[in-house]
Amino acid sequence: MALNSSFFINCVRLLSGGLLATFLAGAFAAGEDDTAPPPPTPTSQCPDGQIYDKKTKKCQPANHTGFNDKDRYLALRELAYAGRYRSAELVLQTISNNSSSEVLAYVGFLHRKQGRYIEALNSYMLALDKNPNNILVRSYLGQGFVEQKRLDLAELQLNEIRQRNGSGTWAEESLSLAIKTGLTSSY
Repeated sequence: MALNSSFFINCVRLLSGGLLATFLAGAFAAGEDDTAPPPPTPTSQCPDGQIYDKKTKKCQPANHTGFNDKDRYLALRELAYAGRYRSAELVLQTISNNSSSEVLAYVGFLHRKQGRYIEALNSYMLALDKNPNNILVRSYLGQGFVEQKRLDLAELQLNEIRQRNGSGTWAEESLSLAIKTGLTSSY
């Protein structure tokens, strides 16, 4: 699906223009790097929508009472990074606070990786509304722009990452590499 470039330009102006700067109270501080790939666990081998339970030493449905939102979030990250998008979406549905900036980053990521760019953009914008300093979202947003051949918009997000103390992080490095090569990260 081709996207309306003026729509993207207006969105990026909104995101980069400081209109969201009043929403600085987010779960990640500027420059915090929660962007390294998660280490694989047995969850990667569980059936779709299940998480490995260390206590029972077996896979359990993600809505199992033994799991809390942090467990579910970590499983969501791991499954998204592993390319198990359907399973990640099933886990996402069980997270009670699925509107946090961190969770919305993965909602956008899942949409983008499945070619749903408008939905991805909407999720990224919601995430940045909650926390403009979420450099992971900015990297994913920029990589989406690379995939759409909008390097100018990707560069804007790279600059935002750097201005928000993201220099030297995976978020900066992966977006910079995507802009140079045209190849986006699989996580």
